[in-house]
Amino acid sequence: MTLPPLIATLRPHQWVKNVFVGAALLFTLAELGDDPLSHTAEITRVALAVAAFCLASSSIYIINDVLDAESDRKHPEKCKRPIASGTLSVSKALVLSLICLGSSAWLASQARTEEGSVLFVVLGYALLNLLYSLRLKHIVLVDVFCIAAGFLLRVVAGAYAVGRPISEWLVICTFFLALFLALCKRHAELELLGDDSSGHRRNLQEYSIGFLNQTTAILAACSVLTYAMYAMDAGTVKRLGPGLIYTVPFVVFGIFRYLLLVQTRGGGGSPSKVLLGGDAAFALNGILWFLTTCGILFLGD
Repeated sequence: MTLPPLIATLRPHQWVKNVFVGAALLFTLAELGDDPLSHTAEITRVALAVAAFCLASSSIYIINDVLDAESDRKHPEKCKRPIASGTLSVSKALVLSLICLGSSAWLASQARTEEGSVLFVVLGYALLNLLYSLRLKHIVLVDVFCIAAGFLLRVVAGAYAVGRPISEWLVICTFFLALFLALCKRHAELELLGDDSSGHRRNLQEYSIGFLNQTTAILAACSVLTYAMYAMDAGTVKRLGPGLIYTVPFVVFGIFRYLLLVQTRGGGGSPSKVLLGGDAAFALNGILWFLTTCGILFLGD
């Protein structure tokens, strides 16, 4: 189904990335132990934070599309984006971006707790990604570290919205996983564009398939290891019980499946699309992980 240009330029399929904002909520509700639905204040604040990140990310996507319109026209897939294809004018796009950013700031200001300000995190995210769009995405390795930092800010915002600190193991696991996904995306871009890669993104010519295969393998191992350490951590076991260790196989399968898609099937260019059904096995595994985790946290002894 083709979306109207104003909606398509917001990239709503990318909003799935903001589930990271809800990570702290899931584990906090389990820690509290009583009826999760009784904590409406926490749920409402996290929902506001998620909405704020959705709008902030859409605002930045629009600015990025305006800046990259010329190079996007040379890309076999990105040339279909509304601004690059000419179905949405730059002036309308920039107005929409400002509306999204202003709405995001207002929503984030409503999610503040004593733990910290969600508004400052959202503004920091917007500033980081603006710098990324203007300059940082052209610097090799700095580009993928910026993407990973964006995911970390999502997790921090979720913790602030809930009003509770988050495990250091979960934070570092998020960082490794986000860096893994970012480098997988570079791998997919190199495979897709081939010799034309430098014409689309200047720093792509500084990456190589061999380097990306090595670093993604390392980060895959780090992601699994830190998730397992979180599940076995004494603090986690005390607060949530020992059952989370049984969710590790789902994490291993998900990462291995994603690596398979990237290295043998030309996938990985859009993690959001893979998660939303681009690969049935990967999506089913994610659902099973979520259901198993909820069962362990909320139904276990």
